[in-house]
Amino acid sequence: MTTPLADIRLLLLDVDGVLTDGSITYTDTGEQIKSFNVKDGLGIRLLMAAGVEVGIVTARISGALRHRCDNLGITLVVDGTKDKAKALESISASTQINTAHIAFMGDDLIDLPAMTRAGFAFTVADAPAEVKTRADMITDLPGGKGAVRQACEAILKAKGLWEKSVSRFLS
Repeated sequence: MTTPLADIRLLLLDVDGVLTDGSITYTDTGEQIKSFNVKDGLGIRLLMAAGVEVGIVTARISGALRHRCDNLGITLVVDGTKDKAKALESISASTQINTAHIAFMGDDLIDLPAMTRAGFAFTVADAPAEVKTRADMITDLPGGKGAVRQACEAILKAKGLWEKSVSRFLS
């Protein structure tokens, strides 16, 4: 049974294809370049300000990701892991947040083990069919183009915190 979004206490995000559009650009020296969406960043900040934790679970290791996490204040980062279900269980144990209260947002097959064990599973508009059929919510937008923002807004709205989150920009 899917956990209602109002009960989510932690949102875990994949990176490539979720926080980015999935493109990986290499310089001549082999350095990776990633592009992140500022609207996703604001959504993450709003969610964290409302008391919902945000973390990263990704198979790749990237200096660009570390810089983005530092910028957003995300300290819960598990990178370089191929076993995302194990990472989810480990995070659940270390944060003392039951997996039923954790949402996971992924975009591809490698994310399915974590998505199916989390209390709520998000995926992006451009995910493959095998992932979409196992998601509780599919965003209207593709990865790296505001999909994370949509997930953050959905959680805030379900908790009745969206108007409060927006009000700080209206005064």
